[in-house]
Amino acid sequence: MTEADVLAAARRWAEAWRAAWRTHDVELLRPFYAEDVEFRSQPFREPQAPADYAAWAFQDEAEARVWFAEPRVVGTDRAAVEYWGVSIPRHGTTETIAGVALLRFGPDGRVVEQRDYWNAAEGAVEPYEGWGSGG
Repeated sequence: MTEADVLAAARRWAEAWRAAWRTHDVELLRPFYAEDVEFRSQPFREPQAPADYAAWAFQDEAEARVWFAEPRVVGTDRAAVEYWGVSIPRHGTTETIAGVALLRFGPDGRVVEQRDYWNAAEGAVEPYEGWGSGG
């Protein structure tokens, strides 16, 4: 893949996650991952299927507001994408998470490896001015 191919694949991945998170439709994610993907939603969690993780993460969520930054491409198969989400649960406390997904793509443009690192805070916190600008 070229760097332009990786950028396009990372943008498609981000748009799929944006749509899936907002609608809680995990099926939107499946086409963007290789069958044997290694997906870790946090460093200390065991690998799992991305759709299984998303189903678990979305299960108690009534609404979500989400943002994805422009991907940063590294070489011919990797990208990093920042994300920010305000999760409004059916019951309980609203939570904000901000993180980054480190992605490695296969030759077909699907993710073969994903590692996420993120933090959470209570309440609804929208992205700060300049977030996601890469500057």
